Amino acid sequence: MSIIETEAALHEAHRDNHTHRDVNGGWLRPAVFGAMDGLVSNLALMSGVAGGSASPQTMVITGLAGLAAGAFSMAAGEYTSVASQRELVQAELEVERRELHKHPVDEMEELAALYAARGVEPRLAREVAVQLSRDPERALEIHAREELGIDPDDLPSPTVAAVSSFVSFALGALLPVLPYLLGATSLWPAVLLALLGLFACGALVSRVTARGWWSSGLRQLALGGAAAAVTYGIGSLVGAAV
Repeated sequence: MSIIETEAALHEAHRDNHTHRDVNGGWLRPAVFGAMDGLVSNLALMSGVAGGSASPQTMVITGLAGLAAGAFSMAAGEYTSVASQRELVQAELEVERRELHKHPVDEMEELAALYAARGVEPRLAREVAVQLSRDPERALEIHAREELGIDPDDLPSPTVAAVSSFVSFALGALLPVLPYLLGATSLWPAVLLALLGLFACGALVSRVTARGWWSSGLRQLALGGAAAAVTYGIGSLVGAAV
């Protein structure tokens, strides 16, 4: 009895501890990278304009214009990209569906050969392929996963991708503008708030990477700060020349 209880406890411990992070990123990856993109691009844009000695009113207009333009551009690009990808996948699925209808035996043998190539005993591989091929829709799903590397029931939504990109970019791009909306008259409060946001985004990125949150946050802070410094310098040079 004690052995059974011990094995059960070990099995439960293995089940609880044998978990993996979401390697696809789930919602976190596009949200964090969208916000990061908004932060870096709008901070760099506003830094360049500030380098030309623009007024606070001009900074607000610049920041809001950069936010709107970037968010709409991101949403449109993401919608088109995901919609095109989805249409391509659906076209390939239709090709596979026709092949399953016209050449069911050949497709079954193809599936059996695939399993055999992965180490399954050939007779068993063929039996598995025969059973899976009895349901045409199940067979299509299996072939799509094995040959195309996709899940027909889990295709990305262009609308969800566009909306999430728009919102995350807009939230990130809002940070550099916020101090000016609250009455700031210089660039430094906007830079400090944006750099804090970049560090936070970088730290969140560590959730989907193997890097530590501290080093990931510092890396993104350094990259965003460098972009702002370069554009500020360019703005200063152009402002002095015109």
